[in-house]
Amino acid sequence: MFEGFVSEAIPLRESTIFVRSGGSGPPVLLLHGHPRTSATWHRVAPALVARGFTVVCPDLRGYGRSRGPEPTADHSAHCKRAVAQDMLEVMASLGHTRFGLVGHDRGSYVALRLALDHPEAVSRIALMDCLPISEHLARLTTDFATQWWHWFFFAQPDTPERVINADPDSWYRGDPNVMGRANYDEWRSATRDPRVVRAMLEDYRAGLTIDRLHEEQDRAAGNRLRCPTLILWSLRDDLEQLYGDPLRIWRDWADDVRGHGLDSGHHIAEEAPAELTEALAEFFEKPGAAPEIRPSVSRG
Repeated sequence: MFEGFVSEAIPLRESTIFVRSGGSGPPVLLLHGHPRTSATWHRVAPALVARGFTVVCPDLRGYGRSRGPEPTADHSAHCKRAVAQDMLEVMASLGHTRFGLVGHDRGSYVALRLALDHPEAVSRIALMDCLPISEHLARLTTDFATQWWHWFFFAQPDTPERVINADPDSWYRGDPNVMGRANYDEWRSATRDPRVVRAMLEDYRAGLTIDRLHEEQDRAAGNRLRCPTLILWSLRDDLEQLYGDPLRIWRDWADDVRGHGLDSGHHIAEEAPAELTEALAEFFEKPGAAPEIRPSVSRG
């Protein structure tokens, strides 16, 4: 996977983040979802490099080979604001002060938070298979609670760790034929690590508490995405089934919204990489996403 990419662990103020990066041209940061690692982009990232982009694929705090602080009682150590700060520091360490941003699933919540907190850093943003957490919770129905029950199970203290770690291979299921063998092996190794499982659960616990509060504060303050925003969703997943047209909801959060569904299951980067690459490349090649001037950065 990731031929020609550099893999490294970047030490930050609070975390050590494992990153794959490669290519030249306008920088694009790709953020994975649960329970994946940066390897989920192994078909899309090289294709974007071939289209003329610099591509950065990190493991989020606590996922995969990235490590962060111990969990806190208020879950702030794994809130999206803290993880977004990690990503901003990773990009700065690589010499990128302004960049395109892509998030899928849980990574989309990190991307949303990064763009809201640091709008000067984000030229364009693409968000996949998501609504803001607060929008999901404000629209809570029995269908959502039934289909997305794991949100509320993962939020329970201690029990999810015991259940998942007792038999992670039964809990987390993947198909190497769909995922690609190397991606599957990396994902399977991560989900068998109790430290990773704990961090992934803290991600969800933060989502229902401090992350929701931060989003509600944004709405009250009138904070919005000001950069061009692309919304993509899986036609064979349930986002449109639950909410209708996702663009209608995202227009309450962003000034410039466009997007469409893709014929795929939930893990778009693995199941429909060509279609996803084309959608992302076309979006980030638009005027306004010109290459940045990169400062000289000393790497230790």
